[in-house]
Amino acid sequence: MLDTVIETWQMWAAMALVAVAIVFYVWERFAIEIVSAAIVAVVLVFFQFFPIPTDNPDAADILAGFANPALLTIMALLVVGQGIFQTGAMDGPTQRLLTSYDKRPRITLISIFFFLFVVSAFINNTPVVVMFIPILVAIAGRMGASPSKIMIPLSYVCILAGMTTLIGSSTNLLVSDSYAAFTGEHLNFFAPSKYGIILAAIGVLYVSFILPRLLPERATMEREIAGGDGKQFIAQLEVTRDHPLRGQSPVAGMFPDLPDITVRMIQRGEHAILPPFDDVKLRTGDLLIVAATRKTLSDLLSSRAEYLRGLLQSGPGSDEPTPGERLGLSESVIPPGSRLIGRTVEQIGFRHLTGCVVLGVQRRSRMIRKKMGEIRIEAGDVLLLFGKADALRTLRNDRDLLLMAWATTDLPDPRRANYALMIFAGVVVAAATNLMPIVHASILGAVGMIAAGCLNSRQAARAVDMRVYLLVGSAFALGTALQSTGAANFIAGTVVATFEPYGPVALISVLFILIALLTNVLSNNATAILFTPIAIAAANQMGQDPTLFALTVLFAANTSFASPIGYQTNLLVMGPGHYRFADYIKAGAPLVFILWITFTAIAAFHFGF
Repeated sequence: MLDTVIETWQMWAAMALVAVAIVFYVWERFAIEIVSAAIVAVVLVFFQFFPIPTDNPDAADILAGFANPALLTIMALLVVGQGIFQTGAMDGPTQRLLTSYDKRPRITLISIFFFLFVVSAFINNTPVVVMFIPILVAIAGRMGASPSKIMIPLSYVCILAGMTTLIGSSTNLLVSDSYAAFTGEHLNFFAPSKYGIILAAIGVLYVSFILPRLLPERATMEREIAGGDGKQFIAQLEVTRDHPLRGQSPVAGMFPDLPDITVRMIQRGEHAILPPFDDVKLRTGDLLIVAATRKTLSDLLSSRAEYLRGLLQSGPGSDEPTPGERLGLSESVIPPGSRLIGRTVEQIGFRHLTGCVVLGVQRRSRMIRKKMGEIRIEAGDVLLLFGKADALRTLRNDRDLLLMAWATTDLPDPRRANYALMIFAGVVVAAATNLMPIVHASILGAVGMIAAGCLNSRQAARAVDMRVYLLVGSAFALGTALQSTGAANFIAGTVVATFEPYGPVALISVLFILIALLTNVLSNNATAILFTPIAIAAANQMGQDPTLFALTVLFAANTSFASPIGYQTNLLVMGPGHYRFADYIKAGAPLVFILWITFTAIAAFHFGF
């Protein structure tokens, strides 16, 4: 026995390394990036100094995970998503859904997740998750909740839906191919549906009623600086010749295109029109003096390019920002002793002097009904500034203004929104219709976003999450260690040999939980490839139909809920949800256990127990 252990010590060392890695990921004493890099370094050194006599993996094998198509797909889709965000391309659909949510919140949310489930059952769910991340983040904001309450449910619902058809997940196709290679028969399209729908239904009930209690309420930086305190800025909108407000009349005292904005005065030439605005139709040249929060003004400029146009020029003769150039909003306090006190915005020549536009003025003491250019600056006034990010950055050194750097945020550029939408739609359609593999479509889409000016190269580089990249790469390195040392085959073989005498239900139950645990450590594709031949061989030895054994592998390999590396949609929502590694264990481990018990009951029913 001792001799056997000595001969196979590398296998035991590989399993120990996996256990240590999980402990460090969950502990979170060190950053995920540090732990991931350390894992890769240990695996490289281990096989360099303690090589396996047969088929020792070299550096190229160990580092192959960093060039894995699934990982490159995720990175490319993050760039595509950044292009969508930078242009505000999803703001229109998001606003329509938010409007529906305000009227029918429960029905809207149920409808969104029902749509997600149906679509994910028939197409690759990665682009579906990418499409709905910004929408559900906005809905979370409208609910007054953190995105961390809704991002993991988004991923879980898509994974559960993928269990119901043969094309719902790439894992299903791998199991089907392996099944055909060993049996000469193919699984039909709806082979997983009978039991997959039961598992998915149980999973959806868990996501609906139990999961919300387990997820953290994690505040995001955006929520802290978005101006959610409700303070009102006095701002000015000019009705130009092609402006969408031209010709509009108020309905019940409110202009339909200006929701959540109070119009305090309409300046028409020398004549000031005060509310109520009975029988008023807006004309070219009208100035609207409005009161709105920073978030409302930001949303208006982000979603409607017509409102943004005319504000983009920083001074006479200057050009609009180039496509992809960052625009921003910030707040600045007028300190006592500032040279700006007592002067109007027009007298200061603020746009020419600073390269920024005063979008609004906030003054707590009294209501202001004046043109923006006629408001005299007072000490303590808060100016809402709009301009190029570089111009805002130079204001940090201006002693006449106290720029609040924490309140500086980028503003989406809607001028390229249509290009971003077309590129994004192209990626989704190409992947969903199998016109090209999703890795091809996503990389092409990322390049297209940069080429179309939806974002620049610096913004694209910032979109690539190195934490996700290193985490997945290190997971593949661990998988290589387990397979090369024979640890994976040893675990599978031991389980089959131990539980085969107890009958097919016991073996299927143990196989399911073993695969479900390993799929959260390795990957769903790796466990599917590894265990399908083992399960079919076990079925043949017991004289049983191998179909249910193959479906056991299919369902268990999709039960990748307990770690961010288990499935790529878990990784996609990790950043927007601000999750930690331990969050996935807390949220997903009970679901893995519930599905295991459910499938064991299904197996018992199938074999008549």
